[in-house]
Amino acid sequence: MKKIAILGASYLQVPLVRKASEMGIESHVFAWEQGAVAKNMADHFYPVSILDKEKILTICKRIKPDGVVSIASDIAMTTVNYLADKLKLTGNSMHCTLVTTNKYEMRRQLTAKKIDCPGFIKFDGQNSYDFNLVKNLNLPLIVKPVDRSGSRGVTKVDSYFDLQYAVNRAMEESFSKLVIVEEFIVGNEYSVEMISWKGEHHFLAITEKVTSGYPYFVELEQHEPANLSEGLQLKMIELVSNALTALEVEYGASHSELMVDAEGNLHIIEIGARMGGDNIGARLVQMSTGYDFVKGVIEVSLGVEPTIIKPSSNFAGIYYLTPPKGKVKSIMLKTDAYKEIIAHEVFIVKGDSVEFPVKDSAQRSGYFMYQSTRPFRIENPHEILVITTEPQI
Repeated sequence: MKKIAILGASYLQVPLVRKASEMGIESHVFAWEQGAVAKNMADHFYPVSILDKEKILTICKRIKPDGVVSIASDIAMTTVNYLADKLKLTGNSMHCTLVTTNKYEMRRQLTAKKIDCPGFIKFDGQNSYDFNLVKNLNLPLIVKPVDRSGSRGVTKVDSYFDLQYAVNRAMEESFSKLVIVEEFIVGNEYSVEMISWKGEHHFLAITEKVTSGYPYFVELEQHEPANLSEGLQLKMIELVSNALTALEVEYGASHSELMVDAEGNLHIIEIGARMGGDNIGARLVQMSTGYDFVKGVIEVSLGVEPTIIKPSSNFAGIYYLTPPKGKVKSIMLKTDAYKEIIAHEVFIVKGDSVEFPVKDSAQRSGYFMYQSTRPFRIENPHEILVITTEPQI
């Protein structure tokens, strides 16, 4: 029986553990026990931090896995590729890992490879208050931790007077206490989902996104396939393929975020050499194309070339919910009117307190997911999954 080491046991890794079981692969899962919802699904569980590379390597030398993998987690990828290198398994290089998990290093690498990027600069603990460094950047600006996802610590600023707050906020969220400040691109947001094998990049889907907008840009809707002309889709695929090559991505999933401005110009926001979170990689790609993305990622980690077959062409998407600020009074589901709604989840219960506006993805209150044979949009998603709140005294 094949064995696979899986880094992480949060809800993000549940589809991975389940798929390994379906494929008859013995799963060895490494994570802190707190929040390890995939613990009881695994064949073997090890209460070890996914950042403890050496301890996990020692255990892996004993169990001899055939592959090592994680999905939708930037923080896990350093350990994943370190283990793959030391154990002579399939993975990306450590340099690739650096430039696809650190937004500043990603910008530097893309710029060095002649791929156009907005103006950017890095702040650290030593220069974080020297705001003269940004005078060459055009307002507005977007401020982010270099090493977080899920909109954590992200703020748009329209004035240099607001920069200190934004940098401090991003610094607090950053694992490495490093912040990138970039020129803000106005446009529509998309992501391109791909899987790579020996440096060849296979296109799977383009996801259209709707965010909460200024100032935190938390994702509220995701739809596949994106409503784009064929010409623009081809331009996106070419740009992302070139960027993945520039970042030395050779194996596995990738999730590349782009912005399309009013003139139709494409701008790379960021690229991760891992599956997209928020159910994009784990569910939406298969729902819209029929391709089992999670299985493909496991196959690549095992050193097996994935067979890219997309047998269906559906419309699929997710609506995330952000009710008014207050104490949750009631939760009611009204999906009966829409046969297209196939799944939902609520993250809160009666009596909980919710924030509005939400500042990152973790503050969203729930979601529902649809699949359809035709384009499908709901004008007011809060009429489907109704969460009422009352002001707190």
